[in-house]
Amino acid sequence: MEKIVALCRRRGFIFQNSEIYGGQNGFWDYGPLGTELKRNVRDAWYTDMVRSHNELRVPRGAPSSFQMVGLESAIIMHPQVWKCSGHYDLFHDLMVDCRETRARYRLDQVRCRQVTVDGGTVPGQLSQEGAQAVRPGDQAEFETVYVTSTAEDVSGDLTAEALRVFGLKKKYADRLVWKSDVITLDEIPESDYCRVVAPGATRAGTLTAPREFNLMFKTIVGALGSEDDAAFLRPETAQGIFVNFRNVADSTRVRLPFGVAQIGKSFRNEITPRNFTFRSREFEQMEIEFFCHPDQSRAWYAWWRDRRYQWYQDLGISSERLILRDHDASELAHYSVGTADIEYAFPFLEDGEYGELEGVAHRGDFDLRSHMEGRLVRSADGHLEVERDEHGQPRYRGSGKDLSYFDDQTRERFIPHVIEPSAGADRATLAFLCEAYHEDTQPDEHGKPQHRTVMRLHPRLAPITAAVFPLIKKEGMPEKAAAIYGELRAAGLNCQYDQQGAIGRRYRRQDEIGTPFCITVDGHTASDDTVTLRDRDSLDQVRIPAGRVVDEIQDRLRAAGCD
Repeated sequence: MEKIVALCRRRGFIFQNSEIYGGQNGFWDYGPLGTELKRNVRDAWYTDMVRSHNELRVPRGAPSSFQMVGLESAIIMHPQVWKCSGHYDLFHDLMVDCRETRARYRLDQVRCRQVTVDGGTVPGQLSQEGAQAVRPGDQAEFETVYVTSTAEDVSGDLTAEALRVFGLKKKYADRLVWKSDVITLDEIPESDYCRVVAPGATRAGTLTAPREFNLMFKTIVGALGSEDDAAFLRPETAQGIFVNFRNVADSTRVRLPFGVAQIGKSFRNEITPRNFTFRSREFEQMEIEFFCHPDQSRAWYAWWRDRRYQWYQDLGISSERLILRDHDASELAHYSVGTADIEYAFPFLEDGEYGELEGVAHRGDFDLRSHMEGRLVRSADGHLEVERDEHGQPRYRGSGKDLSYFDDQTRERFIPHVIEPSAGADRATLAFLCEAYHEDTQPDEHGKPQHRTVMRLHPRLAPITAAVFPLIKKEGMPEKAAAIYGELRAAGLNCQYDQQGAIGRRYRRQDEIGTPFCITVDGHTASDDTVTLRDRDSLDQVRIPAGRVVDEIQDRLRAAGCD
């Protein structure tokens, strides 16, 4: 992962935000190549989901044909939207603070493991829950403690932390006796917090009790700046689609089933953003809200789940590093009928662990009903009902607008069910970068072995499609190469022109940024009007007529699925 991050900065894929001022944690800037890569990811998603969709044909395995349209809603919405959706009260994580180091952690992101060592103790403070016979705050010496880590190398860091807190040198690691597997801090009882040694702390029991932290960014709309003018940056793009359901249905004459797709920025005030661009405070989502008849919703949920899982594989993600995981009942949101996560084995995770790329959720009629009636909660008998205050009034009132759908053929009126495939553009881009990174050894132009870093990006995603080189800077080669470069640009292909350095170094530069094809104008071009076309992955080099360069590149792109 360190090599991938270094390459991203060195080659202009991703930079730390505000780097010259020390950086802003949780925010990232995309450089020239990263901008092209992420744009290609977005375009591939929107093209595959919307533009190339044929509403007159039933897709393979789908229950019926359907329509797809796009939407672009505002980042700031009416505050009542977030109250009815549940974000205002429920969109939070649990956090803890360390009183010694002054650091703050999200509870489920701190890994811990119980450990002891013969004859060793760790100073700490007993809590009232941990030892009822001792007053809170009394000093104690613990033989068994939980050591903690937020590092990527969890196993190694937990070992280092255990040695540190027990005052042992590295050579005595075999004296450590582990009493549990690696778990997260939210999996241990709060009464055991007195035995937790926070990352970097010198004693146990320095963590505060967990408390809720709302993840929405608050802002002010208007000149007065009072609390009545408070608003929020959206934490998801989905609500913009739900509140526009009636507008879309009436203005476009779409018939159920249909999907509304949106790409846009979202903001979450993460407690501890980490793992490069995987968890950020500003990120981009690619979401679909698919509206369908309740009787067909389970079939549509299964279809969308499988389709989105296949999409990543079609663009180069290996099935060996990708899983489709159905949520257990305990993981489901209160509104969800079923949810599946598409997860990828990112290099910053432990072996066997996966990080979420996309969630596909069966949301039932929760969202449209909430914006009609008020915020919904699940009752004791499992049904969704409007949440009410102590006076029996709706806690948060809905819009009162009719968001039902009337089928003029069956004469039936109902509230559609919603299937939501929700992908992260930044996480997808990161996954494609991680999957593409390879190292190998290849002979140079003189036959000597050379180390090569190559980004094997799918041609649809590669920031640069082709690079054009004159072998030397004379004998008319630069002029011919410039003409070919101009033809490729005119055909709408993103390409680079490079005449600096040995040809082998130029090839390796393009390999490192993922360019699929390189065209070299050499000494034979003047006599037979042919050029060398080099393939990034196979390293095959073939001679083709200079006049066929554009057609040959386009043919190869079509063969790779780049229609």
